[in-house]
Amino acid sequence: MLQGFLLWAPIEKLFMSEIGFDAAAVGVMAAAYAAVVPIFELPSGLLADRWSRRGVLVIASLALAASALIGGLSTGVASYICSALLLGGYFAMYSGTMEAVVYDTLLEETGGSGDFERRIGRIRALESASLVVSSLLGGLLAAVVGTRFTYFMTVPIVLLSVVAYLRFREPLLHRASAPQSLRSQVVVTFRSITDRRRLLPIVTLVALSAVVLQLIFEFGPLWLVALAAPAVFYGPHWAALMSALGLGGVVAGRLGLRRPPRAAGVAVAMTAAAAVLTVATSLIVVTIAQIVLALLMVACGIHVTRLLHDEIPSAVRAGVASGVSSVSWLVFLPIALCFGLIGAAQGVHSAGWLLVALTAGTGALITWIALRRDRSADAGPLAVARLES
Repeated sequence: MLQGFLLWAPIEKLFMSEIGFDAAAVGVMAAAYAAVVPIFELPSGLLADRWSRRGVLVIASLALAASALIGGLSTGVASYICSALLLGGYFAMYSGTMEAVVYDTLLEETGGSGDFERRIGRIRALESASLVVSSLLGGLLAAVVGTRFTYFMTVPIVLLSVVAYLRFREPLLHRASAPQSLRSQVVVTFRSITDRRRLLPIVTLVALSAVVLQLIFEFGPLWLVALAAPAVFYGPHWAALMSALGLGGVVAGRLGLRRPPRAAGVAVAMTAAAAVLTVATSLIVVTIAQIVLALLMVACGIHVTRLLHDEIPSAVRAGVASGVSSVSWLVFLPIALCFGLIGAAQGVHSAGWLLVALTAGTGALITWIALRRDRSADAGPLAVARLES
């Protein structure tokens, strides 16, 4: 929750314009940020598995605090891009490592992973609530004391998360087996991602759900621009999207996506929400459709994250999770470029059909995985053993 309390987030673009950013410079910063995440994500996961997951999360908090500090001290484009690179480093170190910590803690405390979706959903809900509250407070602070002050105020709040991590007892399942060489660990990690037939559909689903969610957050406001929304509408719209992160986390454990009928129902619902965005001309309808799509995609992402961790050993859990997240970022870059080109040439409603296709693919895959697992469960141990072999 403390790491999600980013007072500068709602006024970032305003501050950037104040220190000399234009559209081209914003593009350079976005490209630099998007590139650094996949570069550092897998190494950070390997470090977490070999050294300390809590230690990597502490470093992530320090990187986030340093990003806010350098951002507030920035007086030009170059220094602010350094701040963005540190922010990318934070996300790289946080994502897969946090998932591994939650999963292994659950295994140690309860002996199983059945409650993973509900537990990780609570964390997503806390992050969402923190983002919403800090967005509202950040806008007020900027209006009273200036945009730069919001960056400085974020630093001590983020540093408090280091204190929280240091009070946390790290699960030790990843150290239960004998230590292996770095080369062996890298080989096992890559094989876990690419060689296992049961894992490849899950990796694909993780990437698809992450890409769709990122497209909503990156390009969702373009629908408001196309519909000439008043400036006052942007704040509530963004707060609503952030709340979808929390709502998705809350419902993730209750949708029962392991059951084929429920998975198919969710697939139809989120594809319909995406299709609405290709034709809707009402700001309210567009906002509701984006919230529904984001909420269901978050829930799907949490479900498939559990499927991923169920398939991998603890010794390489953070590395595999980070590697899969890197794949998501690498897939997102060309798709985002295509979306932007289509939107610039034909409008955001036409570009929305790309979102529909990706959403339909996500829904079809999550339904197929549920059907496959349901048939495996009904076939008995012998059929399951044959399938796994």
